[in-house]
Amino acid sequence: MTASAPALRTGTAAGRGTLLAAVLASGMVFLDTTVVNVALPRLGAELGATVAGLQWTVNGYLLMLAAFVLLGGALGDRFGRRRVFLLGVVWFAVASVLCGLAQGTSWLIAARFLQGAGGALLTPGSLSVLQASFHPDDRGKAIGTWAGLSGVSTALGPLLGGWLIDAFSWRWIFFINVPLAVAVVLAAMRWVPESRDENVSRTAAGHRRFDVAGALLGALGLGGVTYALIDAPAHGVASLPVLVSVLVGVVAAVVFVLVERRRGDTAMLPTGLFTSRLFSVLNVFTVVVYAALGGFTFFLAVYLQNAVGWSALLTGLATVPMTVLLAVGSSRAGALAARIGPRLPLTVGPVVAAVGLLLLRRVGPGASYWTDVLPGVVLFGAGLTLVVAPLTASVLAAVADRFAGVASGFNNAASRAGSLLAVAALPLLVGLSGTGYEQKSALTHAFRGALLWCAGLLLAGAAMAALLIHRPPREAPGAQPCPSLPASTPPDDRRRRGA
Repeated sequence: MTASAPALRTGTAAGRGTLLAAVLASGMVFLDTTVVNVALPRLGAELGATVAGLQWTVNGYLLMLAAFVLLGGALGDRFGRRRVFLLGVVWFAVASVLCGLAQGTSWLIAARFLQGAGGALLTPGSLSVLQASFHPDDRGKAIGTWAGLSGVSTALGPLLGGWLIDAFSWRWIFFINVPLAVAVVLAAMRWVPESRDENVSRTAAGHRRFDVAGALLGALGLGGVTYALIDAPAHGVASLPVLVSVLVGVVAAVVFVLVERRRGDTAMLPTGLFTSRLFSVLNVFTVVVYAALGGFTFFLAVYLQNAVGWSALLTGLATVPMTVLLAVGSSRAGALAARIGPRLPLTVGPVVAAVGLLLLRRVGPGASYWTDVLPGVVLFGAGLTLVVAPLTASVLAAVADRFAGVASGFNNAASRAGSLLAVAALPLLVGLSGTGYEQKSALTHAFRGALLWCAGLLLAGAAMAALLIHRPPREAPGAQPCPSLPASTPPDDRRRRGA
């Protein structure tokens, strides 16, 4: 329940302005998600970063998003969605400026942590303001427009970022967020209405999604394991810092589970959700598949520039087909899964993506974009397209309607955690450390090994889907989408608990 009934229409100035604010804000987050990998070789060379420095540049951002995105949504429900959304936009912009001004690796990593925290406030808000503000008759159109334009910004991000890096400096991929943020703030102040969940305001002390302790413990658990994986090549697997960080991470994870179980349905993550075997399996599948995606994109951008010799712009172009396939094909994949069930798409998709990665292992110095890189990227993108929408819809179908928001948010966090862990673990597994990413032979060996690991993860996900994922029972229609429902998810009425 909100303070007033949503009334915005898509054809009005207020409706268009609200949609503009949401699209531009999401564009900032998507832009930074896609272009930072492209910038890694340049910023690494200029700042003298080691492999660990590059890992933390990516993972500092992912860690904060994964740990605090659920809390960000809860803060908006309680204190006002527009207010928290604007706070996230300004926070993100200030942190972006700090990233662009970085004079050393430590400075950049700290700024990336701050940027991820701003993204955790901004990401749920960009969609929840649409859900809360638009008239029910126009809500689907508004969210569909948001999804389409956000997909365009994601596709253009690597090209824009690559051009900025080549023409100016890697710093401009962060500075570009400032004019975008100014436009978002002006549009939001003028047109976005304030809304909040009045039930949260009255019961904030015990509301299930407002769980600061859970968010902090989750961040500490992920952070401890991530630090151990990144630090192990430099100090040794049995070194004291690595062992202590593993212990801290594991203890924090155990305490997180105990705290969430004790809080029951008032927890940020109600552990009762995991009594649904389907929900549990789907989220493990999410971690595995998105680990492959995160590890692949991290290595690809560095390899194409430092070993193959491509420019940042051409490197950005390499990933565009994958994004275009996702934008164009996700709704069709979702409709297919609604007809035949999720098992087949979630089994075939990872296999197709794994074949694409194995093809990309042959890429080397002097490689052709059209014959060597494009076929593998297209196969990987096609496989991922078969996975994304059916996976999200199936996660929501596996739990009761009242948990749709937290289920969607947790699945989003699981995908980021998968990428986070892959970026932390793969350099250790393939023996890449120090400044090895600047040496062609060492980087080539590591790249090919990393693709084998990523392909193995995808095949493990396919086996998991084939053996453990079943179609949930169909439920009567009528449920409204939750504010945190990803816009790429097709309407799905099968939102009850799976077997």
